[in-house]
Amino acid sequence: MLDKLDKIDLKILKILQESSKITNLDLSKKIGLSPAPTLERVKKLENTGIIESYHAKIDPSKIGLSIQTFALVSIAWHKENALDNFLEKVNKIDEITECFIITGDADFLLRIVCKDMSAYEQLLFKQLSQIEEVERLKTLMTMSQAKSSTVLPFEYDKS
Repeated sequence: MLDKLDKIDLKILKILQESSKITNLDLSKKIGLSPAPTLERVKKLENTGIIESYHAKIDPSKIGLSIQTFALVSIAWHKENALDNFLEKVNKIDEITECFIITGDADFLLRIVCKDMSAYEQLLFKQLSQIEEVERLKTLMTMSQAKSSTVLPFEYDKS
């Protein structure tokens, strides 16, 4: 799909990642096209699945979510359907905002966001550790966030 993206498409992608609230008119001015072809290009990027969706980025602490942790999880592969069963259960836990299958010392990396330490403790002991496919859990508590970017690392200015 990358071969079909031209310089203008790449510019659109960069601008929309930086601010998806930009109006079509403002976007068209920034990329140097009139509004109609700009909208057509954005729709094409959406229809091909390059642009998956638009989201508001929320500051968790401003809505009472003060704990962000990561958990390394190893599962018991000898259990029947361990992967599918684990993923089905993880997908039902709202506090788990991301789940990555990884290599190395664990099988999964979970990003968890909770109200406070008590809520995290409840999640850890009453939900996560109760998943029968979980063999080992290791929590990595965050202290603060040093960097957060929604812009993917790509050469957007290439011709």
